Amino acid sequence: MKVLVIGSGGREHSLVWKINQSPKVEKIYCAPGNAGIKKLAECIDISATDVGGLVKFAKANQIDLAVVGPESSLVEGIVDAFEKQGLRIFGPNQKSAILEGSKVFTKEFLKKYNIPSAEFKVFKDKKKAKKYIDKKGAPIVVKADGLAAGKGVIVAATVDEAKDAVDLIMTQRAFGDAGDKVVIESCLVGEEASFIAFTDGKSILPLPTSQDHKAIYEGDKGPNTGGMGAYSPAPVVTPEIADYVMKKIMLPTVKGLAKEGRPYKGMLYAGLMIDGDEINVLEFNCRFGDPEAQPLLMRLKSDLIEVLEACIDGTLDKIEMKIDPRPTVCVVISSGGYPGSYETGKQIRGLTAASKVQGVQVFHAGTAIKNRRTVTSGGRVLGVTAVGKDLETAITRAYKSVSQISWTGSYFRNDIGAKALRRKDKTDNNAVVGIVMGSDSDLPAMQAAATFLQGMSIPYEITVASAHRTPSRAIQWAETAQRRGLKVIIAGAGMAAHLAGVLSAHTDIPVIGVPLDASSLNGLDSLLSTVQMPPGIPVATMGIGKSGAKNAAVLATRILALSDGKLAEKLEKYRASMEKEVIEKAKKIEKQ
Repeated sequence: MKVLVIGSGGREHSLVWKINQSPKVEKIYCAPGNAGIKKLAECIDISATDVGGLVKFAKANQIDLAVVGPESSLVEGIVDAFEKQGLRIFGPNQKSAILEGSKVFTKEFLKKYNIPSAEFKVFKDKKKAKKYIDKKGAPIVVKADGLAAGKGVIVAATVDEAKDAVDLIMTQRAFGDAGDKVVIESCLVGEEASFIAFTDGKSILPLPTSQDHKAIYEGDKGPNTGGMGAYSPAPVVTPEIADYVMKKIMLPTVKGLAKEGRPYKGMLYAGLMIDGDEINVLEFNCRFGDPEAQPLLMRLKSDLIEVLEACIDGTLDKIEMKIDPRPTVCVVISSGGYPGSYETGKQIRGLTAASKVQGVQVFHAGTAIKNRRTVTSGGRVLGVTAVGKDLETAITRAYKSVSQISWTGSYFRNDIGAKALRRKDKTDNNAVVGIVMGSDSDLPAMQAAATFLQGMSIPYEITVASAHRTPSRAIQWAETAQRRGLKVIIAGAGMAAHLAGVLSAHTDIPVIGVPLDASSLNGLDSLLSTVQMPPGIPVATMGIGKSGAKNAAVLATRILALSDGKLAEKLEKYRASMEKEVIEKAKKIEKQ
């Protein structure tokens, strides 16, 4: 099939890169494209908002599927124009794209359908807007109503800054007609995250979570940009929060739009502010995020074309999305001066060396070819995206690649992914279960305990300490366990297997012993050594090996669930899933 990708940024490069992997695709066009996209697709010199020109090209070249990147094209009504001519296109129509095209519409929609968002008021008159700012005080948020390339939201720290923002939008017309109205809303605190999903208007298929970095400077300081980097997954979005977002935000939005006569098909992107258990919608976008698309599409293992066509055909419920479990990170390199004025035409050096770093894809955004050399042509120029076995590896690879690239005035943030690392460190330090084993050779068996705890979102620490070879280490670990916040210990050892008993003798928190098979006695020696404890030294002893390690984690979870209602609910679901599995197996056997 022939595919036309519309747009010219890093998002569009990543879309072309992913679409190129589909066996269904024979030819890719991109309008207008960029220097990087040229290596994978035929670039056509038609603007992304030249709807008539794009329709004419699609008909003349018998395009089987068009994929829209930028919001500007969607708000212009490109989907309506293509569909009117019988052309297949992925994205929401103009009536639905208003969800991003007008912040006034979105805020009023959220209020009508009881979708959580900040308190707000809409103004057409700048004097009344400033009066309201005086009344509410600061910090406060001022938003241009229409599209402003991600820069129309100003978080004002003072009343004067907020009034200046009103003047910038309504008097100076910094964002043109987008500033006919302003939304002034309460300033929410917390951590931002992106929740992006495919929808066919009925079903919703979420991508992994991600987090953008809007501010230009490190530490989230300075004016907003289109995005200076992103990573996936975003640890701030726990499974519980993701479930809440689906039930209370995404589904009500799709149903509400349908009720309003605006059936929505395409990408639905909720920008969230998360403060503990409080989740609010900051904004909605009607397309892939940029730069979130880059790390997300790098993790997508499914055929993107199949997913896009299912959205168009209303069969998304039949799609099973496959995701690479490894994290990804995108670091944006921009022109100096961005998001303000900047120079273009600067020669970019080091692209070949950067692309050779393991696990890295260099996606082009604002680039062009001049005199057979790649030069800058925009504010955000490149999105260096890396995958790694863990977040630290992905970040290291991304910045190693970034260090190979240079041009006069280039700029990038050095802290992309830092929030996730801090959260990971905090989670690691908040472990409530300790897993300890006598030897590193015991890890394959004890991993079963760790895997179960991960599935229950229970933070744990894991280490090696031998009762015989490092007794002082084992004793110190046990004596400090309670002070470190541990509530349960899982100890696995083979042969003489005195580890669980030694730990139990030096702590008052519950110890669960896991005997391991490490001798010719197939684990019976360690079973007896673990279970035969003297009076006053209790050890709850499991079965031998992996199944015993898993049961140890289940028992630890039950102990913790006595004082944690959410964990108790998870255990109920786990029991229900086991019951369902047994019933399904029984039915298969009965059919034989």
